[in-house]
Amino acid sequence: QVELVESGGGSVQAGGSLSLSCRNPGFSISSTCMAWFRQAPGKQREGVAAISSGGGATFYADSVKGRFAISRENNENMVALRMDSLKPEDTAIYYCASMDKGSDCFYRRRLPDESDYKFWGQGTQVTVSS
Repeated sequence: QVELVESGGGSVQAGGSLSLSCRNPGFSISSTCMAWFRQAPGKQREGVAAISSGGGATFYADSVKGRFAISRENNENMVALRMDSLKPEDTAIYYCASMDKGSDCFYRRRLPDESDYKFWGQGTQVTVSS
């Protein structure tokens, strides 16, 4: 079973920025849809952003559109999430997720569901104070 490895996160004041990164030690992500999810205390895990294998399609939750940007560097087997204009309601554990090897999301019409992803990281905490 592949476990993705996240880094970044931390604590920041409202209006600040943070970046997260995620690597897959198990296989090349170059043909695979990748995503970020988050889970706030007492809430269900929700999709934040996703990116198709070549980066040509990106998807965002309405709550983060215009503030967050997902990107990928396939030659480094890495996906990143840049978070700007952070708000206290962005406080959560952020998880990196990967579809099964070779599964893409380029032709999806919306952010793929949690059930579409096979591999996950352990999560990294993001805390935004007011």
